[in-house]
Order: sequence, then C-alpha cells, then structure tokens
Amino acid sequence: MQSVEKAPPPSRALETVPLVVDLDGSVLRTDTLIESMFVLARTRPLSLFKLPFWRLKGAAYFKRRLAETAMPDVHLLPYRSDVLAYLRAQKDLGRPLILATAADEKLAREVDREVGLFDEILASDGHVHLSGKRKRDRLVAEFGQQGFDYIGNHAGDYPAWGAARRALLVSPSPHLEHKVAKFAPVERILREPSVRWRDYLHALRPHHWIKNCLVFLPLVSVHEFFDVDLLERATLAFIAFNLCASSVYLLNDLMDLSADRCHPRKRERRLAAGRVPLAHALLMMPLLLAGAFSIAWHLTLGVAAVLALYCVMMISYSMKLKDLAIVDVLVLAGGYALRVAAGSLAVDIGVSAWLLTYCMFLFFSLALIKRYSELVMLESMTGAEAHARGYLGVDKVILAAQGIASGYLAVLVLALYTNSDIIQQLYARHNFFWTICLLLLYWVSYLWMMAVRGRIHEDPLVFALADPVSRWTIAVMGLVALLAI
Repeated sequence: MQSVEKAPPPSRALETVPLVVDLDGSVLRTDTLIESMFVLARTRPLSLFKLPFWRLKGAAYFKRRLAETAMPDVHLLPYRSDVLAYLRAQKDLGRPLILATAADEKLAREVDREVGLFDEILASDGHVHLSGKRKRDRLVAEFGQQGFDYIGNHAGDYPAWGAARRALLVSPSPHLEHKVAKFAPVERILREPSVRWRDYLHALRPHHWIKNCLVFLPLVSVHEFFDVDLLERATLAFIAFNLCASSVYLLNDLMDLSADRCHPRKRERRLAAGRVPLAHALLMMPLLLAGAFSIAWHLTLGVAAVLALYCVMMISYSMKLKDLAIVDVLVLAGGYALRVAAGSLAVDIGVSAWLLTYCMFLFFSLALIKRYSELVMLESMTGAEAHARGYLGVDKVILAAQGIASGYLAVLVLALYTNSDIIQQLYARHNFFWTICLLLLYWVSYLWMMAVRGRIHEDPLVFALADPVSRWTIAVMGLVALLAI
C-alpha cells in the first residue's frame, strides 16, 4: 500500500515563511542616516561640505560614502529589545529572517554581526536605493507576491506591506495601524511606550535653564528688579537664552550620541536612548533658534549680537572645543559671562567690569568642578586609565588646584568690590557684603569638597539646586544682599 505523505501542520507552514524586518525604527530605535551624519560632523567636520555633492549622485551613493567615512558604533546603538526577542523566538522555530533596509549594506552587515540573527541581508548597495517600491520589487522577486511577512514602522513601508502575506507593525500611530489594516492582515503589533511631551521637555534640559537667570543679575545689582518694564525686558532675554541653549543642547546630544551611551547617567538622555526621534530633534533646533533670535531682535540689536556670539561659541564647543583641555571650561565660563552681558544690554544698564570678572572666575571654577567630577566617576568605573574628553585621570590634581584658585579669586574680586567706592553708593549697609564674602568662600570650598568625595555627578549648579547645604547658603547670601540695600 502506497504511503500518503501528510501535509505539514499550519503552524509549521507559517514557520517556513520568511520574516522580513526593516532596520531603522524597527530593529533600532534610531535613524542610522542621521547618526552617520553627526558622526561625520564630530570626526571630520570639513567633510560636511561634501554632503551636497554626494547627494547629487543619488541616495544610494550618499549612504555608501557615509558608511565608508563615518559609521556609528553599532554596538552602542539603541536596539529594540522587544523586536529582537520576537525575532529570536521565530528563529528558534526555524523561520528564515531577512533584514531589508534602505540603509547601506556595509552598515546593515555590521548590525547583523552585532545581533547575529539574519539569514540574508538586502540593503542599498551604492547604486540602488532599497526603499519604498524598490524594496517591494526586490522582496517579490526573492520570495514572490505574499511570499513573506513584513515588520516595519512607518509610511515608507506601505509598498512592502502591500506585497506581504501578513503585516507586523512596530509602535505604529493609530493612523498607520488603520491604513495598513486596509491592504494587509495585521498579525502582530509590537509596542513600546509612546513618546510623551515629557520626553521632549527632558531633551531640552529645562533643569539647566537656571543658568540663564544670570541675565537678571545686572538688574538686581542696581536695585531695579521691581521696575516692571525692565523686568519684562530681562524676562524676554531669559526666554531667548532658554530657547537658544535648548537648541544647542539638542545639537550637543546629537554630536555626543555614542559618548552618552557609554556614560552611566547620560545614556538616559532621550536622544541617546532613542526615546525621542532624531528627526524631531533636527526639526526642533531651527524652530528654537528662530524663536530665540526673534525675541532677542525685538529687544535690541546688541542682545541679538550677544546671543549670536553665544550660539557660535556653543556650536564650536559641541563640535570641537569640548575636546580641548582648559579651552572647554574657558568657553563655558565665557558663556556665563555672555548671559550677564545680554542682561545688561536688554535693560540698558552698563556692563559692570566687576560683575563680569566675578562671574568669569566663579564659573570657571564651577566648570572645572564638572570636569573633575566626570573624571572621579569614570575612574571609579574604569580605574586609573580613566579619561574624559581632553582630560586624563592624572589631571585631577591640577584641575582641583586651578578650580579652587579660581573660586577663591572670585571671592577676592567680591571682597575688593566690597571695599570700593562704587558699592558705597549702591548699598547703605555695604559692610554686610563681607558676610557674603565669607559665605561664598565657604560655598566654593564646600563644592570642591563634595567633588573630591565623588558626590557631584553632574553640573554643579544642578547639584546645588538639589543640595540642602547649597540651597541654604545661597538663600542666606541673597537675604544678606537685600538687607544691605
């Protein structure tokens, strides 16, 4: 009797259907093209001028040159753990896994070496840009119409979903989910918590806006803080600096994606973690700058000029100067001084040489605390070979010496100001400022002691906001200054 071969069970038939997955936004929580462009900006900034010429030769050529010149570290990229877990489960069932992406093949193969899951790689090859309909045609040629299932996450995947047997969606919007369901059966939806407004706000680093309160300092120094018109102008300058600083923070985070992912705290920044799309950050940056300069221009041309200088300094810092030892902290200290200058120009009060000198010395000391603290933290993780930006672990001693000396020079400048004729004209009880000198001397010494003990893990001003001793010390100094009027 002739044996009859049994048909495979439906589950087994399903397992043999190739599962095709996109890269950006599906396997990864990031956009590799944007990542590559900022790696290029960080490592070879002059090559940015080549980008338009590469793009003129087509998207595939553009991506190939980027992959050859500036590829992100695939080991540090933010992978979607839920998608990888699902792919591993399907691979264990014997299902073929295909990575099909518009990214360059060189980058795609590096990702494959990292995750070790895919049986075949289909990607842009320098001549053909494998996106949209081209990707669909390639998949149909390889596996046939409805001969594969497809995992994707954005509208560019519509053609592939249309040719697939079943669709799998990664964190889709309600609109995308509804539209895909019209032309392909949706088998599974892999979701992560959606991007919330708090994530965008966190990316703007609002906790650092406290630094921009320096624009009010000139107004406070001449006792005009209760003049409504001047206070309004100073507030507008404060808002302009907040918008400009947040734009620069976004740029800095885009430039530092790989470095932030290696840092125990900075890895939680929304761009590094893939919580906020990089494309959204690129859109937010010019909008924030436009708002900042519109407000500054409304105030005075001088405020706009100071804001432009601050912007250029901080962009230069993000791209290169942050890697130059001592230069980086000078730039940061200069940024604080520019805030004071902008506040003076906004309310039409002459810039005080005393005030600028005091701010330069004090904030140079605080900037050195930030670098010192980074070295202490990294040294605790990696040992004596720790290094941060342009600094080595052995530089801690000199950083502490320079920082403490600069902080004490700020106290000296305040003491000389207390003994000058100018303060006697402004304050009826100017001798009270000697108490402020003592409190400032204590606070600078206290901050450096906390830094040496490894208690400061981020910006010292942010630490001061959370530290009870610092809050009380600053509050008492402010109270004494009010009593001196």
